[in-house]
Amino acid sequence: MCTLNGQHNVPNDHETAARDNGKPKTYSALYALQLRAFIDAAEDVDADPDTIEDLLEGLEDRDEEEEVQGSDLDDDLDSENLPFPAHERHSAIEESGDLDDLEVETEVIEQLKREADGAWSKEDIRKMMHHLKERGMSSFVREYVITQNIPIVKLLIAFGISLCPELRNKQPQTMLYFLRVAMSKELRLREKLSQYNTIADAVSLIQASKRMVVLTGAGISVSCGIPDFRSHNGLYAMLKERGTYELDDPQQMFDIHYFRENPAVFYSFASQIYPSNFIPSPCHRFIKAIEDRGKLLRNYTQNIDTLETLTGITRVLQCHGSFATATCIQCKRRIPGNEIEKDIMEHRVPFCTVCMEAKRAAEEIRQAAFRKKAKKRGRKEWEEGSDEEDEAIPVGVMKPDITFFGEKLADDFDHALEDDRDKVDLLIVIGTSLKVSPVSEILSHLPHSVPQILINKTPVRHINPDIVLLGNADDIVQHLCEQLAWELPPPVVKRLEVPSLARSAKRTSGEMMGKPEPTRVAKSHVWLFEGAEGGKWVRDFERRFLEENVEAESRAMQGRVPNEGPEVKKSRTG
Repeated sequence: MCTLNGQHNVPNDHETAARDNGKPKTYSALYALQLRAFIDAAEDVDADPDTIEDLLEGLEDRDEEEEVQGSDLDDDLDSENLPFPAHERHSAIEESGDLDDLEVETEVIEQLKREADGAWSKEDIRKMMHHLKERGMSSFVREYVITQNIPIVKLLIAFGISLCPELRNKQPQTMLYFLRVAMSKELRLREKLSQYNTIADAVSLIQASKRMVVLTGAGISVSCGIPDFRSHNGLYAMLKERGTYELDDPQQMFDIHYFRENPAVFYSFASQIYPSNFIPSPCHRFIKAIEDRGKLLRNYTQNIDTLETLTGITRVLQCHGSFATATCIQCKRRIPGNEIEKDIMEHRVPFCTVCMEAKRAAEEIRQAAFRKKAKKRGRKEWEEGSDEEDEAIPVGVMKPDITFFGEKLADDFDHALEDDRDKVDLLIVIGTSLKVSPVSEILSHLPHSVPQILINKTPVRHINPDIVLLGNADDIVQHLCEQLAWELPPPVVKRLEVPSLARSAKRTSGEMMGKPEPTRVAKSHVWLFEGAEGGKWVRDFERRFLEENVEAESRAMQGRVPNEGPEVKKSRTG
């Protein structure tokens, strides 16, 4: 049930949306709230069309031109309250203050409360959440849904979701979707490991690690001259400012549907991001240093510039593909990427030579047929026939094997993540805002007990790493190398000679003296290096951190005083 703008119509609090035997059917507000929340969750958790259709089953279509009207529910459907999270792990019905205002029969409310209160003990829930956070979604489903055969409705209660009666009889894949939504939200609520806070702790973790996962993004290639995507002066901002590509949204440049319709737009721009003459950054060489010491489990990179490979890193997974190869979108023939390099640099659309040859052969056959007809039917008809529009013989466009929006990641990604989650002992995230799924979900799929270090220019607000190092990533990794007593491998150049501005493997003493020391934010786990762009987030974080510390100290003092014996009290007051 969709409006003309493609949005799903969902019943509001008091909305009459269907009729049964001529009488209006009123949907409960609880049903409307949960249905809207589960549909909204499809933006973050994959839901196939059959699941969405099943979700909307039973709702009659309204007038096609009707838009979804706003309601009081919109304020309740904050993405952080999806749908009825129970942080204290009691009844979701009891914990949601909004339910007092929902027009749901008291009898149903009481029934759901009784069901939730008796479903699980706190110890049961603790064990289930630990299993999920340490072993992942797939293992949780295998254990509790398949092996123990626990109904999903009951499992949802452990996540603080008391499913309304209208949603309990959905298809099995829809019920599993409900569970995946609940698990996904829980996995994002990682608790920081309190024992790790300082740069010295980060150095110790790196020294002790034997199976490190390094997740990297565009930020590690910015110093190489390759723009990132989402910063204020990044690729999307640049495309929007220029306005020369007639894009409704800058991300269309990397949209597979738009590419198929108009590949010339992408190839008019592709030379600016093609890795033809870039020098790997200190961040790339830092990852190589980790691998050289036998500590790298895998480098998951979102970058398409292949600079990891140029640096010599072998245990790398290019999650979003790369320019290393290209594939014909018609016949699927794959070729080395350098075969279309000349076209890219000259802003031409490269075509598949096999498809071109097939087109030429087909054209020759067609022309031969016309000539044969011309001899039989006369010159005039031949001339008329030769002016006919060419038959639609498609010619394949070569597309670099980078993953566009609208394309699924290769299966290698899922297989690698499944294999690595039980081996990893340290995660380092460098130069990424973690806004593109599914790579952004790596953190929530790794065991929560694995320490996490974030190295980035700006904060990443939706994750909770143990140590946060904000600033220029190159400077941060070089600082870590100094503390580790590591030397970075020398820079590698592709085809071109090293320009005079290329960095040496080791910084000069002048550079070292000119770099300010990192500063710590209020004795927390957040450290600021040169180039940090924390801004308001850092100020708010510092304020909250100090307030929480004052409260903690106050509680500790209050807790100690009643336990003091008379001798201690006397000596303190006397």
